[in-house]
Order: sequence, then C-alpha cells, then structure tokens
Amino acid sequence: MTFNGSGALTKMLRRGVLALSALAVLAATPAQAADEPDLIFRRSTVFKWLSPNDKLATYGVDDPEVEGVACHFTVPEKGGFKGWLGLAEEVSDISLACRQIGPIKFKDKSDQGEDMFRQRRSLFFKKMQIVRGCDAKRNVLVYMVYSDRIIEGSPKNSTSSVPIMPWGQADAAVQKCGDFIK
Repeated sequence: MTFNGSGALTKMLRRGVLALSALAVLAATPAQAADEPDLIFRRSTVFKWLSPNDKLATYGVDDPEVEGVACHFTVPEKGGFKGWLGLAEEVSDISLACRQIGPIKFKDKSDQGEDMFRQRRSLFFKKMQIVRGCDAKRNVLVYMVYSDRIIEGSPKNSTSSVPIMPWGQADAAVQKCGDFIK
C-alpha cells in the first residue's frame, strides 16, 4: 500500500484510533441476564507506572428471577494500556458468594442451569456467566460462576448455595425451588 504524503497516513491512523475506540466501547457493554452489577469496591494488585493498575473488583447483583437472593462476585481486571482500551483478555479466576437477603419469592419457572447473569470478559470471545439451579431434595438454590470462550472454556469455577429459609414471622410458607423448575 502506498501513501501520498503524511495526510493519508494521518487519516489512516485516525480511522484506526476511532475503530479501536469503538471496539473498546462495545467490549465494555456487557451482555447479561440481570441488570448491570453494582460495583462494591476495587483494590489494586499490580502497580503500573504509566498505565492503570491491575485490580480486583467486587460486584453485587440481584437474581432477576428470584426475589430475596443476591450474589457478590470478585473478578480480576487487567490494567495496562490493553486493559484501559478494553483489549485485554481477562483471566477466568472468579469467586462467588450468594445469600438470602429477604423472603424468597420465585417470579416464574426456569430451567436448571439457566443464566442469572452474563458479562463479556474479552473483546470478542470470552464471557463470564452465573447460572442458577435447584437442589430440590434439600430445597437449596445453587449458583455457579464460570467463564467460557467460543472454542474452549475454562474449568475454573466457583459455586455458592442458598438454602431457602423463612424470613421473619410473616414468611412462614417457604416456597420449594423444585416447584419452579421446568
């Protein structure tokens, strides 16, 4: 490819920067089952001189189909220039804790292993998912977080259980999760 002076090169560089900016915005837009998670806090783990630090970020999200359950997950966030531009592929190390925070009420029937929350973890290929299941024998909601790619997933995962218990005097009739599985 030949260039006619520095004007053509400048235009091409501007287009490249605009394209990278557009991709960074798309990568930052999560595809998810629940609403945007609430950032609780971040802590730096690796200091970088001229670019953003690597961090651990803890988020909270309510289960959109089961009132009274909230999950918190901690994910590593890449710093550096790639992380800042949204081009870095995030690692699959994700921790998860889910708890009953009020009376549990099921909004609708759902499938075992249905997505409760989904978020993109790289520009194109990797996503993190929190899925929900029911241990009907024990009347316990089970949540699992993992990440996957189009071609190859990761065996790294974390699981959290939420026993369905009465919540105060007014919540004497405990629902059975098995009644809400398709």
